[in-house]
Amino acid sequence: MVDDPARPDRDVLAVDAIVTFVCVVLLVIGAIMAAALEPSGRAIVIATQVVAVLAAAVTGSAAVRVVLAAGGIPTRADNHDDEPDAPLRGGRVIGFLERTAVAASLLLAWPAGVGVILAVKSLARFSELRAPRASEQFILGTFASVMWAAAFAGIGWLAAV
Repeated sequence: MVDDPARPDRDVLAVDAIVTFVCVVLLVIGAIMAAALEPSGRAIVIATQVVAVLAAAVTGSAAVRVVLAAGGIPTRADNHDDEPDAPLRGGRVIGFLERTAVAASLLLAWPAGVGVILAVKSLARFSELRAPRASEQFILGTFASVMWAAAFAGIGWLAAV
């Protein structure tokens, strides 16, 4: 969904919830098919893992937004994305890329990749973390995003077992 700052959180959360539900249903179907076709189901397993990576990337924004709201960090309409001096702009796109990379590195059996991803993100955001509430937004958002990606990678990994 296009990230329109004028669109209320409620609308974005509803669309994200629908997309999340559809992705989880596809993952469950893929996992069941992979289990049923054990010896010859490698293509189904790979497809399920690809869907897991995409689901982690696409659906994580709602989870991150909920965690930020629970932590008292302003979201969407409150975060002034249209202001050039606003802290941590572009988080939705960065989160999409972060969740993709985390889920992929875990499914490729390279957990050290998560450390590399977090180090690069931390270095890139370091100068911005002094703004009010920026460090809290960074920590909560990153933690929620990585945990979300790891959960979907776990589902994809279970399909291969």
